[in-house]
Amino acid sequence: MFKFVTILALLGVAAALSPATLSRISGGDVHADVVSRSEDVRADGFDASLQTTNGIQQSASGDVHGNIHGSFGWISPEGEHVDIKYVADENGYQPQGAWIPTPPPIPEAIARAVAWLQSHPPAPEHNRHY
Repeated sequence: MFKFVTILALLGVAAALSPATLSRISGGDVHADVVSRSEDVRADGFDASLQTTNGIQQSASGDVHGNIHGSFGWISPEGEHVDIKYVADENGYQPQGAWIPTPPPIPEAIARAVAWLQSHPPAPEHNRHY
């Protein structure tokens, strides 16, 4: 009996999830088409770009040393354009944009404590052999 009820429940959920509901859940991005795409790979680097019908865009260029400069963006569910620019080089991945979270400021008491610790280094330890 339990198996029968489970199967009926699964069939009910599947019937409730119409294609329109699935499209709304996935954000409608499932059926986005590519508007433009280009890739140019050379011995001295590469250039690549992509743009889709749902507002997703990406571009990047790289050199022979592995340094990459690029950007990507999309339209948020709230309808706002999200744009991120980045550099990836010997210093790591460095994204920039208004949408990148930033850490909160250091509380003043903590900043004072760190400054005090930096101005008062610990005394060197003497290793004694007994």
